[in-house]
Amino acid sequence: MTLYSRVRPLAFTLPAETAHDLGKLTLRAAQSTRPTRTALSYAYRYDDPALEVDLFDATFPNPVGVAAGFDKNAEVTHALEALGFGFVEIGTVTPYPQEGNDRPRLFRLREDEAMVNRMGFNGQGMERVKSRLEDDGTPDIPMGVNVGKMNASTEREAIEDYRRVFDRLSPFADYVVVNVSCPNTPDEFDEGSPEHLRAIFETLEAENDRDVPILVKIGPDSPDDSVFDLVDIVREFDLDGIVATNTSTSREGLDSPRRDEWGGLSGKPLADRSTDRIRSIAKYTDGQLPIIGVGGVDSADSAYEKIRAGASLVQLYTGFVYEGPSTAKRINRGLSALLERDGFSSVEDAVGADLE
Repeated sequence: MTLYSRVRPLAFTLPAETAHDLGKLTLRAAQSTRPTRTALSYAYRYDDPALEVDLFDATFPNPVGVAAGFDKNAEVTHALEALGFGFVEIGTVTPYPQEGNDRPRLFRLREDEAMVNRMGFNGQGMERVKSRLEDDGTPDIPMGVNVGKMNASTEREAIEDYRRVFDRLSPFADYVVVNVSCPNTPDEFDEGSPEHLRAIFETLEAENDRDVPILVKIGPDSPDDSVFDLVDIVREFDLDGIVATNTSTSREGLDSPRRDEWGGLSGKPLADRSTDRIRSIAKYTDGQLPIIGVGGVDSADSAYEKIRAGASLVQLYTGFVYEGPSTAKRINRGLSALLERDGFSSVEDAVGADLE
């Protein structure tokens, strides 16, 4: 029995967002000195050259990352590196500080190993995040920045929101993700309309003097045809990849009494749906468009399924909450064994293996 398995029942007696905030405070303290970071790395990192992935002009030491939403304000990137993750994605970051939706807004669905969140893009805003990255520095693993709009922005204002956050934070980023698929923000307009997407991409393309890789995060609930339309726009603008998928509004097959809370569902119930979406995009693009797979990753097997379906990298958030600080080490060790079992010399060789 691990220490976290002993501590988790106590943590789960607290409201989910309170426990999350306490967890980040603990990680913030743990990364505050070099000896504590070194101790975390010694305990939790797992290194294997076969796990390295070269993508977006960066080298990822392993394919397992932390999804946007966990470290919105870039407070614990160094601790997450020390815990053995191969990359981290901060955000969603908005131009100005934003309170988000009223609490409670984060719920555990224990029976389903899932969570529902309706955070609503709460965060400290781009200037505070920029200042923190300048003061603390960026981690020695690749870091993505997930950018979003203010909740009250009109369609025209939203485009400027993306541009401003991109302008401020892209110098720190190994890649940037445009988040147009969050189900927890006001539906003032159709964020996924072709016209709106083209306006966003044209604006960011003009702003991108440093050629920072730009990706788009999509949801799991749209039919394939509309997703393929988005992929066509992504290829039209020669963008760099897709993050698949965001949280879901579906509650099909859930057992938890909290299943009817409104918001975005994450965790184990999304595993197959997000993998299917990855597979369909990989087939549609002949494996030529990089995909970061997210949704239900909590083990080496679930990560490997997404990799074999066409994802070059994977991310998790809810799995980290349920499984604790050894999550990355356990998944990466398991991935090494699975690669060896199937005769692959690297993760990159296994990407899309089930499409052949």
